Amino acid sequence: MKYGPDNPHPLSTRKTELVWEGKYDEYGNRREVDIAGCAMPMQKIETIDEPASRLSQTGLFDAQKAHKDDFRNMLIWGDNKLVMASLLKDFKGKIDLIYIDPPFDVGADFTMNVPVGDGKETIGKDQSTLEMVAYRDMWGKGTDSYLHIMFERLLLMKELLNETGSIYVHCDWRVNSHLRLILDDVFGRSNFRNEIIWKRTGARSGTVAYNIIHDSILFYSKSDNALWNTQYTAYTDKYLEDFFRFSDPDGRRYRLTTLTAPGTRRGYSGQPWRGVNPTVKGRHWAIPKYIRHILPDPNIEDLLKALDELDKRGRIVWPVKENGVPSFKQYQDEMEGVELQSLWSDIGPVGSQALERTGYETQKPEALLERMILSSTNEGDLVADFFCGSGTTGAVAERLGRRWIMSDLGRFAIHTSRKRMIELQRKLYDENKPYRAFDVYNLGRYERQWWQKERLKGADEEHRKVVLEFYKAEVLQNSSSPLIHGRKGNALCHVDAIDGLFTRDELKAVAKAAKEAGAKELHCLAWEFEMDLRLVCHEIEHADNIKIKLIPIPREIMEKNRTTPPPFLEVAVLEAEVICKISPNSLTPPSPLKLRGEKGELQSHSDKKLVDIKLKKFVPSLAEVPSKELEALKERAVKSGFDFIDFWAVDFDYQDGQPFEHHWQAYRTRKDRSLPTVSNHEYNKYPKKGKYTACVKVVDIFGCDTSITVDVEL
Repeated sequence: MKYGPDNPHPLSTRKTELVWEGKYDEYGNRREVDIAGCAMPMQKIETIDEPASRLSQTGLFDAQKAHKDDFRNMLIWGDNKLVMASLLKDFKGKIDLIYIDPPFDVGADFTMNVPVGDGKETIGKDQSTLEMVAYRDMWGKGTDSYLHIMFERLLLMKELLNETGSIYVHCDWRVNSHLRLILDDVFGRSNFRNEIIWKRTGARSGTVAYNIIHDSILFYSKSDNALWNTQYTAYTDKYLEDFFRFSDPDGRRYRLTTLTAPGTRRGYSGQPWRGVNPTVKGRHWAIPKYIRHILPDPNIEDLLKALDELDKRGRIVWPVKENGVPSFKQYQDEMEGVELQSLWSDIGPVGSQALERTGYETQKPEALLERMILSSTNEGDLVADFFCGSGTTGAVAERLGRRWIMSDLGRFAIHTSRKRMIELQRKLYDENKPYRAFDVYNLGRYERQWWQKERLKGADEEHRKVVLEFYKAEVLQNSSSPLIHGRKGNALCHVDAIDGLFTRDELKAVAKAAKEAGAKELHCLAWEFEMDLRLVCHEIEHADNIKIKLIPIPREIMEKNRTTPPPFLEVAVLEAEVICKISPNSLTPPSPLKLRGEKGELQSHSDKKLVDIKLKKFVPSLAEVPSKELEALKERAVKSGFDFIDFWAVDFDYQDGQPFEHHWQAYRTRKDRSLPTVSNHEYNKYPKKGKYTACVKVVDIFGCDTSITVDVEL
């Protein structure tokens, strides 16, 4: 076949583009992101307004003064592709700035050391299995899979950005060129704004030629109408010495700047003034923008009148030399500084002793995020980070009066961010500065239901079969009870429904069926367990002489084409009790008057009780401890379980099916490693006598949380 003008070769008309495996389907059609298939409701699991809960007991909290507005910031645990698809319903075109710092080191070791107990000792922490799976998927097919995963997510980010919005993508030399081409593809080459070079460390020795000491930040906008606020950096001492060489008698430093610009003009700007004709030298009068602000009318068109005004104010310096051109006296204290350039060498990494340091391995300095947020947003704008890590983006956004949405796949990242934002809420309130409350979300059972519908075609028995196969248990085809689904060694196995909560009643029924079948051991696998179920297990074990294991089903089994089993680990053990004491006011003789409670119920002034919670026992699951350290830590975890607690909180009036409300919390910090095991809240907001439920949530040093409920009787 001959190719030519009348029969062009297919490649001759192909546009320049970056192509990777998966970008096009088998028919040559561009693959689109299945937004509708990925979108699902998010579950609000926590509400956090720390100063309100801390001070409402004393009546010192002023909500109107504390809160900027009714918007509640969002911290979301889950795959950011599903998170962003789910956010589109309410936030499409509403986000003003997105910053992301995605993984870009194919050979990175994500093991980090976390302090245990008093902090004198550290323990290695692996990535969660979810993160390992996600990272393996990201690099599973090398560059192809990385490009496709980033392309899908950047496409969703573009949909979320408003027309004046911007995106900053943090990367390094490994993926810089690839991400630049993907961003050109998604946002358009014309919307590339700049590449920022961040010198993250000083000179160092190494084996690489020209040692790499910088990262890149790729800056794109949604359109050519992007919001932009020019930022400035301070002048160096040398610059001040070289340019601001003059001083007034009072010591006020200034420099002399020109009042003319190249080229001749007609009109006012080309006319002689005070005997000086700029056109003789091929120039015209021109007052710079940074001078105009001192004029009564900055937009004055008659430049000769403007020059008269400047001379009247003593801002014109006349030359000694005859026929010389006058200059403008520019004071140093009137200058904002040097306009921010694309090379940032004045911000170092987060130091080991820095107050903002969280211990998160990839934490970025707040000063870095502050520049981007100030440059591309105004107060009240919405900022998002979908690889949030330690929560730096949200912390800076909150401090600068912006709203924020953050998400991450890692539990440890969500825990680190949650603790950091609570600490910031406290700080802002104590400084008499407003802040916003925030909520914690996850995709929860909706993600499982989506997996069952899409992958398993809705079959619950197929779901049980998949779980048992990954658990390496035998599937029982003709079980003596519909509650017994498998066998592993000498133990019988029960797999709960995919959208269910494994309750105490179910546990009792399953244990009865296992006992009748002659089992001495029972493994109950479920996606979610009722909060205080471990206590029920103890009762049944002692009464029926059967050992019971409660084992959460790992979300990793939902991964497409997965063949290797993820670890199945028992739930953590948590026990707590209620402590009640009489209010000091009740020690006085009761008044005949009654006090009206929050819900309109009448209660005696003399029976006011103060409620707190005491932790009795905690044994962590050690799910993310490297295998080489696991055996050594098992005994310590049982003997000194409290050393593994990093954070705990109490909802004193927990309502089943409602988000956990943080009425009180305590946590370890880098400076203060102590942790109380008894709350000091003295909760007294129950409306009347009766039975209530308190929920206790504990987060261990690995970021894994465990909750139980306890009864409160008044």
